[in-house]
Amino acid sequence: MIRIFVCALALMLTSLVGFSQKKLFNGKDLTGWKVYGTEKWFVENGDLVCESGPDKQYGYLATDAEFKDFEITLEFKQESNGNSGVFFHSSIDGTKITGWQAEVAPLNRSTGGIYESYGRGWLIKPDAEKEKYLKEGEWNKMTVRVKGDNVTTWLNGQEMITLKDEKIGSSNGKIALQIHDGGGVRVRWRNIRVQKL
Repeated sequence: MIRIFVCALALMLTSLVGFSQKKLFNGKDLTGWKVYGTEKWFVENGDLVCESGPDKQYGYLATDAEFKDFEITLEFKQESNGNSGVFFHSSIDGTKITGWQAEVAPLNRSTGGIYESYGRGWLIKPDAEKEKYLKEGEWNKMTVRVKGDNVTTWLNGQEMITLKDEKIGSSNGKIALQIHDGGGVRVRWRNIRVQKL
C-alpha cells in the first residue's frame, strides 16, 4: 500500500513540474516571437531553424514576453558554423541587443559561458575540459537558470558555469536566440520550454 502511495505521489509531482513549464516554440510557426534583422528564421520538420541570409549580419528571434527569474531548457543542433546563443534579460533595437548571452558555439568557443552584449564582454567561460560535453553535429540540451543575481548553465546535464552578478539580478527582459554575423551559420532548435521561478 505504501509503495502504491509513493508511486502515485511521484507521478503527481512529475506532472506538476511538467505543467509549470511553458512551451516557447510550438513546432509550427513563430507565434510568440519576433524576428530582428534580415537573417532567416523558419520552421522545418517541426524544428526552428536559423540560417544566414544574404546580408550575413547578426539576427535575433526574441520572445514577445519578458522574463526575470526563470529556467529555460532547449535543444540545439549545429548544422554549419553553429555560432549562436541564448540571450536573456535583453532589449533589442534593430539588431543592437543589450543583455546577457549564454553562448552556443562550435567546439572550443565557450558554449555555456556568459557574455554581456554592449557591456563588459565575457563575464565567465567554462573550464577548457568542459568542451568535451558539446556534441557537434548532434542534438545538445542546454539549460539556463536565472534567479536573482545567480546564473547557472548546463550542457547535456553537465554544469558549465555558475555566476553571481548584481547587474543581472537588477534587470529583466526578453529571451532571444541569436544568429552570428559572417555568414554560413545554420542551427536547429527544438523543445524550447521556460519555467518562471
